[in-house]
Amino acid sequence: MAQRLHLVFGGELVDPSKNAFKNVDDIHIVGMFPDYATAHDAWKENAQKTVDNAHMRYFIAHIHRLRDEEQEASSTEELG
Repeated sequence: MAQRLHLVFGGELVDPSKNAFKNVDDIHIVGMFPDYATAHDAWKENAQKTVDNAHMRYFIAHIHRLRDEEQEASSTEELG
């Protein structure tokens, strides 16, 4: 069974109506999670801590969607 990894991260946005971070160096990496439910719990906990700041946003990235194990690896991946 393939892992369905999810990354939870967040930070302050330049404009709350867009997804551009004010300072990429200040992005808070909450962590990597083995499934959506666990990632959602972590996302919710961190989002609720910053609810008073309209510019703060947390996101869940579906890491498992970025890789297709059936496709041939790129030349860059083969180097490592």
